Amino acid sequence: MSDHLGGPRIYVKRDDTATLGLGGNKVRKLEFLLGRAVADRIDTVVTTGALQSNHARLTAAACARLGLTCILLLQDAVPVDTAPYRRSGNRLLDDLFGAEARLVGRYEPMAGALADAEAELRASGANALMIPLGGSNAVGTLGYARCAEEIRLYERETGLRFDEIVVATGSGGTQAGLVLGRRLHGLKAGIVGVSVNRPSSELSPIVAHLAGAAADLLGREFDGMADDVMVDDRHYAPGYGLPNDACREAISLCARLEGLVLDPVYSGKAMAALIAAIRGGAYGSAGSVLFIHTGGVPALFAYTEFTDRQPASPASA
Repeated sequence: MSDHLGGPRIYVKRDDTATLGLGGNKVRKLEFLLGRAVADRIDTVVTTGALQSNHARLTAAACARLGLTCILLLQDAVPVDTAPYRRSGNRLLDDLFGAEARLVGRYEPMAGALADAEAELRASGANALMIPLGGSNAVGTLGYARCAEEIRLYERETGLRFDEIVVATGSGGTQAGLVLGRRLHGLKAGIVGVSVNRPSSELSPIVAHLAGAAADLLGREFDGMADDVMVDDRHYAPGYGLPNDACREAISLCARLEGLVLDPVYSGKAMAALIAAIRGGAYGSAGSVLFIHTGGVPALFAYTEFTDRQPASPASA
């Protein structure tokens, strides 16, 4: 891939290979979120997401392993109405892991569905934990502060220094954890979050807030941490869960040149941003860039309309 693009050395941190539930970045968040849940003797976990939510799938898998009841509030948020999208990919796995999936209409407020579920569980005597969208709160953010520590240790062990770290960002917690971890562990590389769902003007404050809230949990305070938040919002159109041509090309190139599988919602768009930056001369050929593979590969099987369109081969790209 690096040779094909004529740019920097591209390294990939394979968070898609985590052993739980077919992997993904949410495993790091759930380690902290459900660690606290077990300590608090929680018996039921409720979380939200889109119909093909990776976070929902991994929450279901983690709850299965821990013996917790899992309720997923899944919103029909993406205008894709094929049978594979509704039944395959993450939705198939939600059911396989034993979660109770409750569908929420596209225009139905999720806050109301959450409030109803919480009231129902309280009335039943359940000790429930409500996990926000994407596991993105102060506790979940700590998972990627730890990831930043791993990256810094790798640099020390190998003598390598990354110029930049590129990661998909949606609900903001993954990027926020890296931003916080950069300060905690002395990473020099900039953290670029590639938005998959909204403009930088909306997402950057969310990331900065989560990083600050997680720092507060640790009893740490850093000046100007919001200045470390860089969001590239040029690649999410036409919208969340809708792959564009650059995303399709990125998935094709990684598959045909590296045997590396990306997803059409998160990592595909993040890699498209990295490819665009390399082609635009943002990095010298001697540099080193770290791409964090956030997982999501099961969703690829729900996007049959993507596979029906043949992207360009590497030779003609």
